[in-house]
Amino acid sequence: MQSKEFFSALDAMALEKGLTTEEIVKDLEEALAPAMKKVSGEAKNMRVELDAEKGTIRLFSYQTVVEDYYDEMDFDKEITLEDAQRVRKDAKVGDVISQEENIKDFGRVAAITVKQVLQQKGRERVRNATMAEISAHEDKIVTAMVRKQDGEKYYLEIPESKIEGVLDERNSIKGQNFKPGDFIKVYIPTVKNMEDRSEILVSRVNPNFVRKLFELEVPEIEKGEIEIKSIAREAGYRTKIAVATEIMNLDPVGACVGAKGVRINNVLREIAPEKIDIIPWSEDPLEFVSAAISPSPVLRVEALAEEKHARVIVPNDKLSLAIGKQGMNVRLAAKLTGWRIDVKSEDKAREEDASFAYELNLGE
Repeated sequence: MQSKEFFSALDAMALEKGLTTEEIVKDLEEALAPAMKKVSGEAKNMRVELDAEKGTIRLFSYQTVVEDYYDEMDFDKEITLEDAQRVRKDAKVGDVISQEENIKDFGRVAAITVKQVLQQKGRERVRNATMAEISAHEDKIVTAMVRKQDGEKYYLEIPESKIEGVLDERNSIKGQNFKPGDFIKVYIPTVKNMEDRSEILVSRVNPNFVRKLFELEVPEIEKGEIEIKSIAREAGYRTKIAVATEIMNLDPVGACVGAKGVRINNVLREIAPEKIDIIPWSEDPLEFVSAAISPSPVLRVEALAEEKHARVIVPNDKLSLAIGKQGMNVRLAAKLTGWRIDVKSEDKAREEDASFAYELNLGE
C-alpha cells in the first residue's frame, strides 16, 4: 500500500516533536502489528514494514513450519510443511514463513491506532528523556533560579534542563524566604520514576544537602581524603556530622572548619539559622558517643546490657546542654551514632549507681 500523504504527515509530526521520521517509523513498526493483530480477532504473529523513501506500508503475518497437522496445532502461528512449500518451495520444518496481508483490511484500524501509538510512544520518549536528563543531576546540588512563587511553593529553573524544580514548604528551611530572580542551591534526590511529570521536587532539608555543601566547600572531602561517616539533621535547627581520615597529620574537623572558619561559615550561611556540630568519628563506639554529645563535656560513657545502648554522664550544670532544647542534642547524637543514649547528671548517676558514686568519692 502506498501512502505519500501518510509519510508527509509523519514528517510534519517528527518536525513538531523534534524527532526524526525514522524514529517515528520505528515506533509505528513496533506497535502497529500487535494493534492490528488484536483488532483482527486472530492470534497471528504480525509485522509492519514502513518505507519512508518509497512511501509504502506493508503488513506481514508469519508462521512456523511444522511437519504435519496435529491435534493441538495453533493454526494462527503454525503452518504445515506441505502448505508452507506452496508459499516457498524450499521451506523446511522449523522455518518461519511470512505472508503479506491486505493492509486495506486494516485501514480504519491503522488510522485510529496511529494516533494512539504516537501519543503513547511520545509520552515514553518524553519520560525517558526526562529520566536521562534528571539522572545527570541526581544526588547533587545545583544552583537554580527562582522563576515564581506560589504561596509557600517555589518554582525553579534548573540549569541545562527542561525540567522544572519545585521547592515546597516541607522541603524548605523554616524562616528562609526567596523572591523571583534569586539564585539558590537545592539538592536533587534520586528519582525512581518521573512518570509523565515535567517537574521534580527538590530539597534544602535533606541531610544530603548539608553533605553536598561540605563536599563543595572542603576539597579534602571531594578528593576522598576525608570521609563523612554519618550525618544527622533537624533542618533549620541543628546538624551533626561525623568525619574521619586515614591520612596522618590531617585534622578532619579542622579541615571542615577551614582557616578562620571560612569553610564552615560558607555552609552555615546557606542553611542559617541552623547550627552545625562537626564530630570526629571513632572506631570505639563509646568514644564516638561521647564526642557526639558535643557541645556538652562528658564525665563518663557506659555501655549498658542492651545492644547499642549507652549511658552518658555529664556535669550537673551541663545536663540541659547535653540533652538540648526539646531533647534535640541527644536525639541527633543517637541518630549520628546509631546508639540509644541515656543522659544522666552527675548527681543522678550517683543516686542510681553506688559503684559510680564510690569511684567519684575516691577521686575527690
